[in-house]
Amino acid sequence: MADPVVRVPDAKVALSTASVYPESTATAFEIAARLGYDGVEVMVWTDPVSQDIEALRRLSDHHGVPILAIHAPCLLITQRVWSTDPWTKLLRARAAAERLGASTVVVHPPFRWQRQYARDFVDGIWRMAHETDVRFAVENMYPWRYRDREMLAYAPDWDVTKDDYRHFTVDLSHTATARTDAMAMIDRMGDRLGHVHLADGNGSAKDEHLVPGRGTQPCAELLDRLAVGGFDGHVVIEVNTRRAMSAAEREADLAEALAFTRLHLASASPTPAAAPTPAPAATATPAPSKPRSSEQRSSEARSSEGRSPSKPRSPKVRPSRSRRS
Repeated sequence: MADPVVRVPDAKVALSTASVYPESTATAFEIAARLGYDGVEVMVWTDPVSQDIEALRRLSDHHGVPILAIHAPCLLITQRVWSTDPWTKLLRARAAAERLGASTVVVHPPFRWQRQYARDFVDGIWRMAHETDVRFAVENMYPWRYRDREMLAYAPDWDVTKDDYRHFTVDLSHTATARTDAMAMIDRMGDRLGHVHLADGNGSAKDEHLVPGRGTQPCAELLDRLAVGGFDGHVVIEVNTRRAMSAAEREADLAEALAFTRLHLASASPTPAAAPTPAPAATATPAPSKPRSSEQRSSEARSSEGRSPSKPRSPKVRPSRSRRS
């Protein structure tokens, strides 16, 4: 059997600054550096440092941790961060990414009550994508649920694969909350999958963001597929550590998430099998001769008795020709 080859894609593993909430953005940089993350994704929200490009640059330089992605302020609690106009928010997120060297801006689809923004969203994202090398990766969301009621809060749709975007972000906590098939969604995204929010969930109506491996989502299967496919985007740990009883417990959860991700990104796949050596051609076996009867054997014996043994013949020797002088 062929020996396995370990494939490690170029994907970097980053820590979302949201993963340390209620701790600060600065704490996320510190933890990312201490645990060995490849970088951070900055969630732009109510923490003033997350909104300040120069403050973020100083944190990145101080800890030696690059900023790989900017998450635009499109949550309910960030409706007034940077602006109340959603397009202005995206322009500022793009400017931050360009100035900080981040390759991706993560954006949610509009809320349904943002009617004009929702109508223009798909075309507007394409226009912005044509104006920069930064990826605008639109993230899958989920229906809001309360008891037995469901509210479609996002437009054009919470399932972003129903619309045409250049790049997608897949979030596995969101697929759990939506109770949708994560791998089928990833199949629909295809090679437009540019960014991953890795977390787990159990299908609760609440967006759980569990440490990978603690829920029902195919976190390991997704990472294995990314490894085999040579994924070159970023895998961002975006988990909820609000219930951690101490800083040490929070850090242990983030270390576990990093170890899980790195383990499954290093996917073992078999090497191509060597061509089999062709078997030597079979030689034809002569058919066994028919056994002779006793009468035949007696007749042959009698004839051989009256026959004198033959002398061996001497080989003919040709006279050598004399060479002319």
